[in-house]
Amino acid sequence: MDLSEDEQLTIKPLGLLSNKPIIYATNVSEDDLATGNKWVEEVREFAKGEDAKVVVVSAQVESELIELSEEETKDFLEALGVEEGGLKSLIRATYDLLGLRTYLTTGETETRAWTITAGMKAPQAAAVIHTDFEKKFIKAETISYEDLVETRSKGAAREKGLLRLEGKDYVVQEGDVIEFRIGG
Repeated sequence: MDLSEDEQLTIKPLGLLSNKPIIYATNVSEDDLATGNKWVEEVREFAKGEDAKVVVVSAQVESELIELSEEETKDFLEALGVEEGGLKSLIRATYDLLGLRTYLTTGETETRAWTITAGMKAPQAAAVIHTDFEKKFIKAETISYEDLVETRSKGAAREKGLLRLEGKDYVVQEGDVIEFRIGG
């Protein structure tokens, strides 16, 4: 049904399944993973009318990826003409559809991923770890995951000027690695 904005707000608390965003996962053969096929195109055409997302997956390829090392996986996917497996694509599409992002914290003994809502500012993201962190937030020492992997350490990243101090208005980005500075 086409509903006005007010009508949509009225029925939102009902949590109707027919009102939820949709992702169609299309299962294809290994040969069709990179390009899709006529069935995938039909699903894409149908999905346009529903403002839905379509993800191409090959269950056959996914079952083979489980057995491979990280390097073998990369080579195998490259040979198929795709950058990532269908499962990763499905997870990425789901996070995007739900408006979620992930940031990381890391220390001597543990690295952890935290899920937040897109658009959250640093103090709100800190509260996901502990509610007191939002109240006592001072700064967020931040670096992108890619930059940290490339430089191999926070110290090297700092020397290259890639480690930043962000304030209360900083909007946390996908893949940020953050150490929160909290006051007493």
